[in-house]
Amino acid sequence: MNWKFWQKNNDAKPRKKKTKSREWFDAILFAVIAATIIRVFFIEAYTIPTASMERSLLVGDFLFVSKVNYGARIPMTPVAFPFAHHTMPITGTKAYWDGVEWKYRRLPGLSDIKRNDVVVFNYPQGDTVALEYQDQDYYQMVRSLGWKQVNSQFTIVSRPVDKRENYIKRCIGIAGDTVSMKNGLVYLNGKPEKLKNTGQIGYEVVFKTQDVNFSVFEDMGFNVSEEISPMSQNSYQFTGTEPMMEKVRKLDFVQSVKELTEVDQKRDGDIFPYDPNRNWNVDNFGPIILPKRGWTVKLDSATMPLYERSIRIYEGNKVEKSGKGWLINGVAADSYTFKMNYYWMMGDNRHKSADSRYWGFVPEDHIVGKALFIWMSYDTNGSFFSKIRWNRLLKGIH
Repeated sequence: MNWKFWQKNNDAKPRKKKTKSREWFDAILFAVIAATIIRVFFIEAYTIPTASMERSLLVGDFLFVSKVNYGARIPMTPVAFPFAHHTMPITGTKAYWDGVEWKYRRLPGLSDIKRNDVVVFNYPQGDTVALEYQDQDYYQMVRSLGWKQVNSQFTIVSRPVDKRENYIKRCIGIAGDTVSMKNGLVYLNGKPEKLKNTGQIGYEVVFKTQDVNFSVFEDMGFNVSEEISPMSQNSYQFTGTEPMMEKVRKLDFVQSVKELTEVDQKRDGDIFPYDPNRNWNVDNFGPIILPKRGWTVKLDSATMPLYERSIRIYEGNKVEKSGKGWLINGVAADSYTFKMNYYWMMGDNRHKSADSRYWGFVPEDHIVGKALFIWMSYDTNGSFFSKIRWNRLLKGIH
């Protein structure tokens, strides 16, 4: 019997040593797979591109967004180029293949979405895009120019849910809530919900004199060139938070400070649900009941402008008008029971935010994750030594 079976067999063929290029390839492949798993199921970096969340989040803030808090969403378009969202960076071609699409599923999370959470989600009306004007809302373009002109002049594409643009806003209402707004103040289930201390809107400030040293306002935290603009001889429009405006109000050369809000009953055609029978605008709308999974709504001329898109686009039903009633998937229906939860998202910078007031509900399958903290903040307008906002590094998001 051979008692030395554990010893190396000298007659065995020696294993071929990997080449340097093969070692590099294996290392890169492993890094890509590991990074993709982390990005899809755990945490992802996100950059603030617009001022819609000022002063809570600034343009140039780099965030980490948790996929774990609400439960990671299983990729709905699984065949895609790593680290690209919907478009390849150099060629401009699609970064995914929609020949394979999976149904919406989500892993268990640590918590549900709560009111006032700062949430990253896919843009609900990003299902259709004009490639030449990707930063424009396709449906707004159609309302402005007409369907025929938009579709004949531009290249129109559709995108799956998880390949639509990423947006970040504050969750104002959760499924089942009733949301409305009166003179710029949000009401949630009938109770006023004031802006947080970091939220801001527009104000008219009237001075007693024309001789004003605007550096005073810089010391208060205003960006004078961007947040203060003349309206008439002694009046200026300010964009600021309520605490900041209280300081302005106490200055001895200030005559009055008044919130600038739209007139009630003045209709804005770009405000959801674009219903000519509703005189709604950016500061006055509602009430609107946010659909909740299992909630049944009666279908009529009052409710269909609010919920028709959710029933048809977000929940995938065929909706048709039939006489005085409706057909859903070819069957007459006078009510509909929702399959998903929906949310109402708004920016903290209320008068400079394209949010649910303009495009309505955010379905649960569009939720990407919860914003956790700022890992880097970069001010492109800052001087050489102050481009990095050191006081914002590792700052939590509340």
